[in-house]
Amino acid sequence: MAVIPTLEKSRPPVSNLPPGGARGAGGSGVGRRFDRSEPSREQPAGNAPVIAVWLFVGAAFLIFAAFTSTFLTRRLQEDWRDGPLPPMLWATTGVLLLSSATLEWARAAAGRLSARVMRAAVTVTVVLGAAFLAGQVAVWRQLMASGVGMAASAHSGFFYLLTVTHGVHVAGGVLALAYAAFRVRTLRGGPAAVGVLAPVAIYWHFVDVLWLYVFAILFWL
Repeated sequence: MAVIPTLEKSRPPVSNLPPGGARGAGGSGVGRRFDRSEPSREQPAGNAPVIAVWLFVGAAFLIFAAFTSTFLTRRLQEDWRDGPLPPMLWATTGVLLLSSATLEWARAAAGRLSARVMRAAVTVTVVLGAAFLAGQVAVWRQLMASGVGMAASAHSGFFYLLTVTHGVHVAGGVLALAYAAFRVRTLRGGPAAVGVLAPVAIYWHFVDVLWLYVFAILFWL
């Protein structure tokens, strides 16, 4: 009996290559768009120094809020007497406000790539911050020499508590400004210099506004 051979239909070979074939695995890179294991290059980088400064600012705000609450409660008692306003505080206030203006001048110069102006403005800001601290020390010494110490009255006690605590924050800001001045001395400006100055500016403007707040509750409210 004769065997009649049967013909099977040919099937196309199964390919394990990704869509795009050998071209995707070779030099054309067509198949690379299907590789989801590659990290995305569009993810924005976080600004850790700015976030850290805002956290520190929030903590400092809570400290002074607690001081204010105690101060306002003590003020309502009958034996409360307001203390004298040292005239030098007006000068130190002006110096501190001027330092904020010079720091913004430095930031503007960094954006314009004016390296010499930027460095000079940051240096002036450091000097003004140190001058504010020197003025505050002179005010404390003047008051103590006239017999107005911490134990002289409740108002004087809060005066030293608030102004010394604020002075410590200003001293930290002066150190941060000095470090920023050191960092930008080799920069021409642009995003790198702006990134150095941004967190320092946030903190420095905060201590400026904080001083106005302390000045107001001590002598104007």
